[in-house]
Amino acid sequence: MEFYIVDVFAEDKYAGNQLAVIFGEGVASLSDAEMQQIAQEMNYSETSFIPSSKTEDGGYDVRIFTPQKELPFAGHPTLGTAYIMQQEIIKKPLEQIILNLGIGQIPVTLTQDKDGDEILWMQQNKPEFYHTLEGDLVAQALGLDIAEIDSRFPIQEVSTGIPFILVPLTNLAALKKAKVNLESYSKLMEITHSNEILVFSPEPYSPENQISARMFAPALGIPEDPATGSANGCLAGYLIKHSYFGQDQIEVKVEQGYEINRPSILYLKARQVTDTIEVRVGGKVVKVAKGELF
Repeated sequence: MEFYIVDVFAEDKYAGNQLAVIFGEGVASLSDAEMQQIAQEMNYSETSFIPSSKTEDGGYDVRIFTPQKELPFAGHPTLGTAYIMQQEIIKKPLEQIILNLGIGQIPVTLTQDKDGDEILWMQQNKPEFYHTLEGDLVAQALGLDIAEIDSRFPIQEVSTGIPFILVPLTNLAALKKAKVNLESYSKLMEITHSNEILVFSPEPYSPENQISARMFAPALGIPEDPATGSANGCLAGYLIKHSYFGQDQIEVKVEQGYEINRPSILYLKARQVTDTIEVRVGGKVVKVAKGELF
C-alpha cells in the first residue's frame, strides 16, 4: 500500500491540517481493526483509506479514521483525499470528484483562484440545528469567564454530518485564552450529542480574514485540531441562521490553528435558499510526502 501526506487548508506546506491518504491493492483487504491501527500509527487528526480506484454509483468509496474511531464524514480528509485521487489515481483534469462517505455522497469541485492556485470546494449536507446550551458549563469547560462568550448569539449544536458545539466569543483574546478543562468538558459531553467544540471570534489575526476559530475534541484523541472543515461547514450555516453578519449570503475566510503553530485558512460560502441553507467549504492542499506501508 502507498500513502501520501498532505497539508489541507494550507497556504503553504507545513501548515494546515495533516492527512495521510492510504491506497493500493492491499487496502480492500484491510479489516476495520487494521485500518484503525494504521490511523493510530499515523496519529494525525484523521487518516483516509481508498479501497478501490473504481467508481460506485459515480463516486469513489472512502473511509476516514481518527486515532480512536471511524467517522462518517470529516472536512479536511474529504478535500485532501479528492486532491490525491485527482493527482495520483485519475491523473487528468476534472471539475468534480464525488466521494462515497458514511453520510452519503459528497461532491468536491476543483477550481482556480485569480492567482492560478487550485482551491477545492466541498458541498456539505444542509445544516441541522439542535438545542442551545447555557453559558456557565460551557465557559467552565473552556476555562473562560462567562462574559467572554458573546451573549448576542446562542451556544448551539449544529451538524452537517457530524455535530459540533459552536461557541461565539467576544474577541481574539478570549479565543487565545480558551483551554479545555477535562472535568467540566466530560460533564458537558453527558448532555450533548457532540464530543467536539468550535469556538470562534469576529476578531482575526490578519485583516484580510473575517473570523478566527479553534476546535477541541479530546474525547476523540484530538486535543486541538489545526483545521476542521466539517466544523466550519456548521459555522457557515450558523452564521446565516443567526444573521451573524446581517446577511443571508456570506463569503468569508476563517483562520484556525494559529495557536498551535499550524496556521490554516478555510474558505466558507453559504446562502439561504428558501427553507434551507447551502454550505460550501474550500481550501488549498499541499503534497508533503509519499511512502509505502509494509
